[in-house]
Amino acid sequence: MDDSVLLTDFYQLTMLQAYFDQGMNDEAVFEFFVRKLPPRRNFLLAAGLAQVVDYLENLRFTADDLAWLAACGRFHQRFVDSLADLRFTGSVDAMAEGTIFFPDEPILRVVAPLREAQLIESRLINLLQFQSMVASKAVRARLAAPDRQLVDFGLRRAHGAEAGLLSARASYLAGFDGTATVLAGRRWHIPLFGTMAHSFIETHVDESKAFLHFARSQLQATTLLIDTYDTEAAARALPPLAGQLAAEGIAIQAVRLDSGDLGEHARQVRAILDSAGLTEVRIFASSNLDEDSIAALVGCGAPIDGFGVGTRMNTSADQPYLDCAYKLQEYAGRPCRKRSEGKATLPGRKQVFRRVAPGALHRELAGDTLGLANEEQLGTPLLQPVMASGRRLAALPSLAESREYARAQLATLPPMLRQLEPRNDLAGEVELSAGLLALARRMDELPAD
Repeated sequence: MDDSVLLTDFYQLTMLQAYFDQGMNDEAVFEFFVRKLPPRRNFLLAAGLAQVVDYLENLRFTADDLAWLAACGRFHQRFVDSLADLRFTGSVDAMAEGTIFFPDEPILRVVAPLREAQLIESRLINLLQFQSMVASKAVRARLAAPDRQLVDFGLRRAHGAEAGLLSARASYLAGFDGTATVLAGRRWHIPLFGTMAHSFIETHVDESKAFLHFARSQLQATTLLIDTYDTEAAARALPPLAGQLAAEGIAIQAVRLDSGDLGEHARQVRAILDSAGLTEVRIFASSNLDEDSIAALVGCGAPIDGFGVGTRMNTSADQPYLDCAYKLQEYAGRPCRKRSEGKATLPGRKQVFRRVAPGALHRELAGDTLGLANEEQLGTPLLQPVMASGRRLAALPSLAESREYARAQLATLPPMLRQLEPRNDLAGEVELSAGLLALARRMDELPAD
């Protein structure tokens, strides 16, 4: 991942010079939030905080960065020189990764000198938006198949190397069991899964010989791809191979289906394997899957034990962006409120208070109150201190810990939010506090300077 401070929008730097020229660098409060739910989403899942903290702790301009800025012709030398010692010195409050959230709820708040808080906008949105988008898509596959294996297969069609890595991370956070992306396994200890390509079969004249060679090479995880030519014929060839391999101490663990009518092929293959006594051999399926196709396969009783999910999840194909923003809510102690048509913001430092239904099993989510940070409200405050004076306050949870937290969060969802189809009305999920509404009204009464 590229951590260069120049991985930003040009206007961040032009604003910084204008702030510098005017001597403006008082304390600013910015919040990141999503304006509205994408179609067919009942909730979102927060992800990307760990990368944001890493970015903020390492924020700095190198000598090469400063030389380039000085030479590009848009900035004067006094401003460029002022950037040499710039570091992030502010504080961050955020929802834990894996937290369920709803529109208008800030999942992260930055309090810092103005130019620090402004400079980080583009990369912060980039990191939080992408992983939250993918996690919110991936979790739908988990809801569609709560007891099946799910593996991220999406690197090759991800929109770049960083997207491939971060989507593997986000999907694991959301409940996937592992990934095929090796570097993600090394970096975050995500379990790695892999089978074989059709090209491996095609390099052999005899398909059965390909199966034998692969099984003898991959003793610990033997999954055979059986749809290169004739799926059922390949399945019928497995029993004698299984006997031969068993004599060598090798077990065929699974077969993979990657084309055609996956449900029908799975039923036929399952019958062939079971009739030969290979009841322990699992069936794994892939082929442009998403939560809807997985739900259909699960719903029709297809005997598929696991799914490889790639393109549609890693690109969030049905909704490839979140309508999100990182907006100024307070400057120099003064609340700020954007009043643009269709994009008005709620002013002031805010907090999200989560309520659970009294007496409900598994602490079922009852709704949130979005209020001012200094208000007293019923519920658990979700934004918690993460950084102060530019440094993390404590070690962040591991990805495995955040994954377990996300699992616990999903357990709080009421049935109406767990379904794949959207509710007609989600207005009741987030209430605005009296204090926040009053502040917004006061801001609206002020003249636009």
